[in-house]
Amino acid sequence: MPYLQCVPYARAVSGIRIFGDALTWWGQAEGRYARGNRPKVGAVMSFRPHGRMELGHVAAVSRIIDSRNVLLRHANWSEIDGRRGQIEDNVRAVDVSPDNDWSQVRVWYAPIGNLGTTAWPVNGFIYPDKPGRAERLSVLSSSGSVQKAKASETPVSRIGADFLRGIRPEASAPATKIHGTLTFGSGKKLPQPPARIKPALADDPIGTIIASRTK
Repeated sequence: MPYLQCVPYARAVSGIRIFGDALTWWGQAEGRYARGNRPKVGAVMSFRPHGRMELGHVAAVSRIIDSRNVLLRHANWSEIDGRRGQIEDNVRAVDVSPDNDWSQVRVWYAPIGNLGTTAWPVNGFIYPDKPGRAERLSVLSSSGSVQKAKASETPVSRIGADFLRGIRPEASAPATKIHGTLTFGSGKKLPQPPARIKPALADDPIGTIIASRTK
């Protein structure tokens, strides 16, 4: 039997078209496939790197028994007849997380004929469906924040030419004198500044009277 890694087998049985090491699957699925923390048949359980399992692991869910137990299809987990890289179908995995959120699981290990003793950390489940609206908006929001940060470094006008063509410039109007007297709320008139008297009228009493009455 050829030595088989977990990634190509999980991809084949789930139909989820993600490539690369198992530890990258959770991040790669963002925005492409729906993700969550509840098992579904056909979903891929994404294991985090832990201990000697430095590249993570992926396994497809083949059956749900109850809220704490599922069956998995995966490759390169147990040593069978002294060899790794073999396929195991419909083997048990148990949720041992305190909150029943499938963040930690124990998995069937063939050499001991029982569940292994390690509580393996899990990212969650990748479903063979498009991401939901909430997750798509979250991805768009996070990418928009990056774009805003870049834009702040190099300010660029984002107003299009079509929008600018629809704006009429303000017409310049000649300044007009405002006649009248400003008043306070109480109705009292604002004090008027003393009128300037032309030098020619300074010595003319009648001119002085006329100047004082000029507003």
